[in-house]
Amino acid sequence: MSLGQDGPPTRTRMPEGHTTHGGTRRPQPRRALVTVVGIVILLIAALAFANRGDHPSPAAGAADTGSTAGGSTGTRGTGAAPTAPTGQKPVDGKSGAGIPAGFAHTDQGAQSAAANYAVALGSADMFNTDRRHRIVSAIYDPAVSPGLQTDLDRAYTGDSLKSLGLTAAGTAPAGFTFVSRTVPIGTKVGADSAGTPDAKTVEVWCTDLVGLAGTGSTKPVSTAWFTITEKLVWSGGDWKIRSSTQKEGPAPVAADNQAASADEIAGAVRDYGGFTYAR
Repeated sequence: MSLGQDGPPTRTRMPEGHTTHGGTRRPQPRRALVTVVGIVILLIAALAFANRGDHPSPAAGAADTGSTAGGSTGTRGTGAAPTAPTGQKPVDGKSGAGIPAGFAHTDQGAQSAAANYAVALGSADMFNTDRRHRIVSAIYDPAVSPGLQTDLDRAYTGDSLKSLGLTAAGTAPAGFTFVSRTVPIGTKVGADSAGTPDAKTVEVWCTDLVGLAGTGSTKPVSTAWFTITEKLVWSGGDWKIRSSTQKEGPAPVAADNQAASADEIAGAVRDYGGFTYAR
């Protein structure tokens, strides 16, 4: 992922597992060795260039330029943020719910908080009453969290659980694995946040995985694209959500990938952990 500075949108590069299925020939040993050596040389050269002392640091006030994901050179603020990791380091703290905490009192810190909160709100833990209560208490402003707890307790019952194929307790039926994972793609601070150091509006562009993995599932794991808008306030020394809304998209054109089996999806969700997001 890339860590940007205050202001521009974040470009997050994730190990999303884009692979080519079928038709890929196994390289011959000699060819494979040449390829590996070439990659190592390129990495060494890239690291040496990145560590040269004659490049001004963004922290010193110099203009931050770099290659965008498309390979062209641009200046920070005029286009997409480069994928080089810059800006603040991820937070070290954790809330009682295991969610990152202790974000910087800046636009950048607000974006980091919003991305991590989107992950928590889109997790399978939200379907368990006790864990949901801990999440809401950790990330929402204390002024609104008690009422929100009651509203969510009513929402995570009955037809909403049934529509996902879950039991009344919010768990997967025997033989199935419930998958619910949100992955932030990027963040943006709203224009209304200028000049308001203790209140920020942050949009988080996300994709997610939701469904039941298992043989014969009638609710197979599928993906969706959406944007969460979080109204954040500085409360108790950290950013907290005052309110949040969600809308669909923007969704890219779907790739022609071969769908994984239910067992592969369940295994991937079990074996591949999530991330702490920061700018």
